[in-house]
Amino acid sequence: MAELLRRGQKIQTTNLGVAIEVDQFLGAGTQGEVYRATMGKNAIALKWFFPEYIAQDRRLQERLLKAIQAGAPSNRFLWPMGLASLQGNPSFGYVMPLRRSNFKGIVDLLKKKINLSFRGLATAGFETSHSYFQLHSKGFCYRDINWGNIFLDPQSGEVCICDNDNVDVDGRPGPIAGTQSFMAPEIVRGEKLPSTQTDLHSLAVLLFLMFFIHHPLHGKLEQGIHCFNPAAMKKLYGTHPVFIFDPSNQTNRPVPGEQDNPIIFWGIYPAFLKNRFVEAFSKGLYDPNSRVGETVWRGDMIRLRDSIFYCSHCGQENFYDRETMIAQHKPIPCWNCKKEVTFPPRIRFGDVKKRNPKVVMLNYKTQLFPHHIDEKKMYDFSKPVAEVVQHPTEPNRWGLRNLSKEKWVLALADGTMKDVPPGKTAPFIKGIKIHFGKVEGEIQA
Repeated sequence: MAELLRRGQKIQTTNLGVAIEVDQFLGAGTQGEVYRATMGKNAIALKWFFPEYIAQDRRLQERLLKAIQAGAPSNRFLWPMGLASLQGNPSFGYVMPLRRSNFKGIVDLLKKKINLSFRGLATAGFETSHSYFQLHSKGFCYRDINWGNIFLDPQSGEVCICDNDNVDVDGRPGPIAGTQSFMAPEIVRGEKLPSTQTDLHSLAVLLFLMFFIHHPLHGKLEQGIHCFNPAAMKKLYGTHPVFIFDPSNQTNRPVPGEQDNPIIFWGIYPAFLKNRFVEAFSKGLYDPNSRVGETVWRGDMIRLRDSIFYCSHCGQENFYDRETMIAQHKPIPCWNCKKEVTFPPRIRFGDVKKRNPKVVMLNYKTQLFPHHIDEKKMYDFSKPVAEVVQHPTEPNRWGLRNLSKEKWVLALADGTMKDVPPGKTAPFIKGIKIHFGKVEGEIQA
């Protein structure tokens, strides 16, 4: 196929008031082609639509203008900045930020071309959930959440979201129904149009793919399909969907030797995360109002990240799984080397009588952020307020250094109180309570 635009071609922008110059062809999809372009001295991306797609999607330009006027929900979105046109050419396109080279696709993760640590995955899970929360808060639905429009930095877990020309006002009819394996069952059955509620199903599928490197509905039933035709897909995703780990329906369990990824990872992640996926793909498959919201996923992803600790034998990341330990009456061995784990010190926030108190494992590089010590500062990662440090002359002694501008107050076991001013360190001694101002944390060692 010949490229729609040529290098050096000048394209007018209707919203930005400047011309851009086509630089390099980057790729093509079903809707159009994407180019690297320059706007002054800045590199940007230009998506140019196929004429036949424009004819099919009559509301495309209207949708793009609404998105441009509303502005990006956050800098995680490669959001439309302005429309682009060429005199005498019936097609058009739009300008957006250029995706940085450090971002890799979810497909690369599924094909094991990139690896993320569990911390990186938890961060990516949080950022994905948080980004869609921000999108939905602006009154938009994405319509086509799938593995092709999320990119992530393998080192940090930071995400960026592309293909935002699919975004529409929540509830508006349009030609884009989604990618079938990510569609909510009611869309597959032809009963509903995309909405924020159907986005929640697609988000849960995407998160499961990221964490288990497998689709949540692909088990024995999928393996038994010999011709993956529209009728088979409608049954698998729409009329008879069954979660592969549904506790009350075992007909679609993963097949050992063929579908090992979810089997392996189901044995690694803590109970609270597995239970959340059970919630998402049991009642949530059939009742849109029972789907897991972005705020719940955000909290789970932060909890997952805070629960990571390192095996003292092999160094692999493990998870502090309080629920499973209580049920089994013993610690869980390392998933990698199978040896008994030794927990690092940890800090427990809030009331000890709570069913699921907030616990943060205090590893050698753990940091606490404002949201840990102030519930009103939700998901604030702007600047750490504390960090784990080693004693300068006694390597076996560790503590929590105050990086905030406020003093902490220690409550010692004998009832005495001691101030910890900014820059000073609270020791890791079992039972010590640290008053951070608005919350209290207790050191467990």
